[in-house]
Amino acid sequence: MVKLAQNKSPLIILPRVARKSLELQARLVRRTIRRFAQKTRFKRFDLKGMPVLFANSFPKSGTHLLTQALQGFTQLGPAIDSGLPAVVMYEGDSGRTRAVHEILEDLHRLLPGDIAYGHLHAIPEVVEFLRQDGFATYFILRDPRDVVISHVHYVTDLAPRHALHRYYLDNLPDFDERLKISILGLPGIDFDFPNIRQRFEPFLGWMDCPDVMILHFEDFVADRKSVLGKVVDFAVKKGFPLNVDSEETVRILENNINPQRSPTFRSGKTGGWRSQFNPEHKRLFKDISGDLLITLGYEKDNDW
Repeated sequence: MVKLAQNKSPLIILPRVARKSLELQARLVRRTIRRFAQKTRFKRFDLKGMPVLFANSFPKSGTHLLTQALQGFTQLGPAIDSGLPAVVMYEGDSGRTRAVHEILEDLHRLLPGDIAYGHLHAIPEVVEFLRQDGFATYFILRDPRDVVISHVHYVTDLAPRHALHRYYLDNLPDFDERLKISILGLPGIDFDFPNIRQRFEPFLGWMDCPDVMILHFEDFVADRKSVLGKVVDFAVKKGFPLNVDSEETVRILENNINPQRSPTFRSGKTGGWRSQFNPEHKRLFKDISGDLLITLGYEKDNDW
């Protein structure tokens, strides 16, 4: 088994847990202040009936792009940037799989009008929760070939606390070798890092899920106004009270998008895999992914 460098000393772990708890409490206090400000601004005694705007995604698929667009709703009505951490399946610094009850606890923390985001599998309890009345849930995905490239850059250059960061730097000599691991996964380590198909499969249930809007990162880049119009229509359908005409609404949401504000932003381009994949990467990806690209609508066959 490959052992990754982790500090397991209780003297270190306990302060980290306490610090996370204090950080969460501070975020909750700031959210309370923002909620009061929005109720005052929009002359609301309460926010009952306002939908939670929730951006769900496969990691490295435009999460911050969608979240920034949703945060534009704070200018249109009594919506609140919750400021809460992403609701995730795994702990970023240890790779530990979080229990369902931990995930549901995070989701129960959301209040009417909150804007939040996460990377959540389509497991029954989570699907049921995010489909309920009072939620406008979006799921954004991206070509998995671009995802594995983005994953390499993220783990290597942007996430020093990521569970794989030291392994990528210390054990893999260059981008090509790191890309292979992002495609193939890494068996035999002390947490779960499966291949790209296995990482996508738990999310596939969202594709046919009623009451969840499916978005593609590529459409956001190529035809942003049209996609934002659909985002707005879905929020209104779910109960968001809109008193601004649709053209002005889309303009406000679009102006709120600034990729440079994302801590994980790199290029925001599509189709980058074409210049990054060598013949071996293509072969490995085809062998591992099977019909994944066809299922997601990115290819008609395996001849690419």
